[in-house]
Amino acid sequence: MHTSIIEIEIPAAENITVTEDTLQVNLSDGRTISVPLAWYPRLTVASRAEQNGKGYGIHWWGYLDDDISVEGLLTG
Repeated sequence: MHTSIIEIEIPAAENITVTEDTLQVNLSDGRTISVPLAWYPRLTVASRAEQNGKGYGIHWWGYLDDDISVEGLLTG
């Protein structure tokens, strides 16, 4: 039996938006991921200055010092 290997390219986060109830991430391949903010309750206290959303992970500076990977968002 032969096994095929599929290489999946993970897109980069281009921009993030945190609304009252969602985390929205615009990806470099044109997709937008929107997940409930309840999945990441610590982000409800993040200030705009702490939000940084470019690359293969999203990092919140300062008090939160938290990271979310694009790969993790895509896999749920």
